[in-house]
Amino acid sequence: MKTSAAPHNLLFQQLADILPQDAILTAKEDLHPYECDGLTAYRHLPLAVVLPTTTEQVQLIVKTCSRLKIPVVARGAGTGLSGGALPHEGGIVLSLARFKQIMEIDTVNLHARVQPGVRNLAISQAVDHLGLFYAPDPSSQIACSIGGNVAENSGGVHCLKYGLTVHNILEIKVVTIDGELLIIGNDRLDTPGYDLLALMTGSEGMLGIVVEVLVKLTVKPETVQVLMADFAMVNDAGDAVAAIISKGIIPAGLEMMDNPALRAAEDFIHAGYPIDANAILLCELDGTEDEVSEQVARVSAILKEYRAGTIHIAKTAAERARLWAGRKAAFPAVGRISPDYYCMDGTIPRKHLAHVLQKINDFSQTYALGVANVFHAGDGNLHPLILYDANRPGELEKAERFGADILALCVKVGGSITGEHGVGHEKLDSMCVQFGEAELEVFHAVKRAFDPDELLNPGKAVPTLHRCAELGAMHVHHGQLSHPELPRF
Repeated sequence: MKTSAAPHNLLFQQLADILPQDAILTAKEDLHPYECDGLTAYRHLPLAVVLPTTTEQVQLIVKTCSRLKIPVVARGAGTGLSGGALPHEGGIVLSLARFKQIMEIDTVNLHARVQPGVRNLAISQAVDHLGLFYAPDPSSQIACSIGGNVAENSGGVHCLKYGLTVHNILEIKVVTIDGELLIIGNDRLDTPGYDLLALMTGSEGMLGIVVEVLVKLTVKPETVQVLMADFAMVNDAGDAVAAIISKGIIPAGLEMMDNPALRAAEDFIHAGYPIDANAILLCELDGTEDEVSEQVARVSAILKEYRAGTIHIAKTAAERARLWAGRKAAFPAVGRISPDYYCMDGTIPRKHLAHVLQKINDFSQTYALGVANVFHAGDGNLHPLILYDANRPGELEKAERFGADILALCVKVGGSITGEHGVGHEKLDSMCVQFGEAELEVFHAVKRAFDPDELLNPGKAVPTLHRCAELGAMHVHHGQLSHPELPRF
């Protein structure tokens, strides 16, 4: 999408009528902090960054951009890992960082009304003294924003039992590309008509810009226990996960780390992980005291059946927090042992965990790149961290091919190319593996219904049919299709 200089000049003039001078960034040195999100391999500078503080300003900005046909990329905290907030070189970044108020806490109806720039963790901190918490907890929860969580349908450690973002919000206010303010959902358990709330959640800023969110609050459980089990064989740990769920036990969290990941985390956080183990499982069980006591016994028996070495039960709240701190710090911890890493995000049926982990290890040998595995094992959401050095020519491209093979494998075993990071810019080609022409056309039709000129976060999440056709032709021509039994487009 190309735009001429004249609309840009008119854009700057009209933005100056909407916002104060310090809320419009156009100098190159001011734009660089916004050139990428957490996926730093891809970078673009926008025409400008705007930082509104009111919904009315957002509406006026979007109306102006719509009239001038200027692309708009909404941005939260910039912690996304799929290039979802990658700027458009001919457009603006609309930052919601200044929308950071918790507007209402309702302890009777168990919800809170918040602005999109509120940090995920800030909600739980604000209601902790009331015996409540906000359940979705991505690893980046100390920094990531609720608006970004809605855009990506974020999950986290506790999503196995308590659900993803879509299961923990009741209502959102959204500004459309025409500048109209929509209220989607309500403060009750159900809304008549189409489930537009679910459609908007995970739409990656392509259908509207979220300016307010009504989130559910959850009562803290009476009792919490965390078990840590170490395994000599990664496959045994994977099989143990499937066995726990198959017995009807739904832990609050069930996480797995392999040896490279747990070593990095232990060196960084000193969580008390057994560094000689080839894998560990962290299993959190919560509920009434009797329920938890029974589940601890059952889970321990299953772990022993699948050849766990030591099964350690945290004795204090501080120890539970330390065990989880290591898991949540795994991403930055791995960043200390490799110049760069490429964080993948795919989802598979639990029964295939052991098989997929073995295949990832095979890919690692093929590409001669290390990999550390950290993931939400309970719901099959993998986060392989592919280690590489961007200063070595060709290594980024090799890491990308490695990642594409992992995602194709996820599809092959009946899974998905994403679990919580979204598609963004990163996984457009993998969308061509997951979906056929008919499905992609439906996605484009939904996009056109909300944004006919494709100005909201253009070029993200849904590839064009032409792109998929070219990709399929290239793979066939060069013999590069890693999994020839998958669809070719």
